[in-house]
Amino acid sequence: MRVENAVYHDAILPEHKGNPLIEALPPKLPWHEVMQEFCNYPDYSEEIAAHPDPLFRDEYLNRIDELRQPLTDYERCFRAVERAIKKGYSAKNPFSPTTAQFLHYPVDERPDIEPRTGFFQPRGDGLTLVGDSGVGKTSMIEQVMGYFPSLIQHSVYRGKRLDLRKQVVWIKVDCPSNSSVRDLCEEILSTLDITLGEDKTKPAGTIGALIRQLEQCMKSSFLGMLVIDEMQNLKFKRTGGENNLLKFLHRLVNKLGVPVFFIANPPFDQSLIKELKAARRAESGYHYTMSILVRESVSWNAFIEQLWNYQWTNVYTELTEELNDTLHMLSVGNIDMASRTYREAQRLLIGSHDERITSSALQAGYESACGLSRQTEEIKELKVASITLPQGKKRNTPKNNATLT
Repeated sequence: MRVENAVYHDAILPEHKGNPLIEALPPKLPWHEVMQEFCNYPDYSEEIAAHPDPLFRDEYLNRIDELRQPLTDYERCFRAVERAIKKGYSAKNPFSPTTAQFLHYPVDERPDIEPRTGFFQPRGDGLTLVGDSGVGKTSMIEQVMGYFPSLIQHSVYRGKRLDLRKQVVWIKVDCPSNSSVRDLCEEILSTLDITLGEDKTKPAGTIGALIRQLEQCMKSSFLGMLVIDEMQNLKFKRTGGENNLLKFLHRLVNKLGVPVFFIANPPFDQSLIKELKAARRAESGYHYTMSILVRESVSWNAFIEQLWNYQWTNVYTELTEELNDTLHMLSVGNIDMASRTYREAQRLLIGSHDERITSSALQAGYESACGLSRQTEEIKELKVASITLPQGKKRNTPKNNATLT
């Protein structure tokens, strides 16, 4: 969690100017500068490869897990998050009478007197990212959301007194396995308390009171985005009606104007398709299905070429097309499996009589690191689809059609 004191930057859009919630966010930068913030390249420490103690070199393999390489999918996701947070905040300027009324009254109670700036009009978007385990969803979300501080502390805005003290830009929670509205509300409430640095709030006794309690906390903390992982836990009723949890999440977007970012494994996308309203809301700001990386893709080669630098065998093995092909074939383009395979291959080699990385060594590393993953139906199906079928040697074609006599 990152906490920062507010530093205000001039907003680009005229309608965003004078809104401290937006102007305290990181300034909009070119993509090549943003990518530098996403990168995490642990030191190679090449000299360690010559260390005589295999256990010493083995310890350095842990750095492979810390590697963060931005991929081509990241820009679209980042810009969608950036837009959604600003859009949600655009209706909540702390200096606006509209916002003062929004903070004072319960969500479902509209007063008779309309502020001179109008009644509150929520501007929350839904965002959805779907992908199988290991394709890089978590890594991408960690890097994208980590670009923004979790909490911004305000005091005075450009010489003006500001009642707002703490702004929660984003929080991340997991969808409960039982799709319980109460469980999700309590987790959001607890996460807000932790982010704000406050004592744990005692949840209200009834579900209705708990929802009102949570809504007030989300309003007063100016929550910019709610990220919910493991949304595949959401189950729809057999009658085809929406799940109560989904209704609650729709309420956050429709009534509070809080953008909600759904992260899920399949078949969450198929569940949404069954509900038109759910599908429209979930994709209003961003929708993307993240898949395994193709062997010739820019993302795969950028990742593998960077990964290959983290080598602590006593003999450096150059990355060849054969080794690249082997690693892709074994991992079926899953970057998590590729990292683990490469790491464990080195672990098996370090201290042996021959520490060169070969296709056989990668195969052994794969069997050690991915013993369970490789037995799943998803991986078996992907391997069948990616295997090139063998062919017999070509037949010699006779030069003439003479027949034997």
